[in-house]
Amino acid sequence: MSAALELPVRPTPIRQAGTRHAEEAAMLRAVLNLFDRWQLTPAQARILLGDPSERTFQRWRKGEVASLPADTVFRLGTLLGIHKALRYMFADPARAYAWVRAPNAAFGGHSALDRMLQGAPTNLAAVRAYLDAERGGW
Repeated sequence: MSAALELPVRPTPIRQAGTRHAEEAAMLRAVLNLFDRWQLTPAQARILLGDPSERTFQRWRKGEVASLPADTVFRLGTLLGIHKALRYMFADPARAYAWVRAPNAAFGGHSALDRMLQGAPTNLAAVRAYLDAERGGW
């Protein structure tokens, strides 16, 4: 008796045309709202977003979002991960938002915001990795 080799069935992609754009726009809106809670200046916000032009940043603020660069999407995901970690760690949202500006020995006595404002995606990733490690790693 020979068994036929069955190939796994590939799932049908659930992503519809335009969904990626909608998801990116939603991520950007969430991060811009987060920046308001972190009380960032427009210059600081632009650094964390990968230094888009002032005009592009103003368009994003108005909700006019074209296709985002991969670097910006990575940054948005990392920033949302930072926010999620902080919300898990602090029951009081105000404490979570304030943590970003507080001095921290893990960052040489500087704040997480200071580290992130160094501008590279790896600086954002370092803050997220620190928070993930502190809260148990997942």
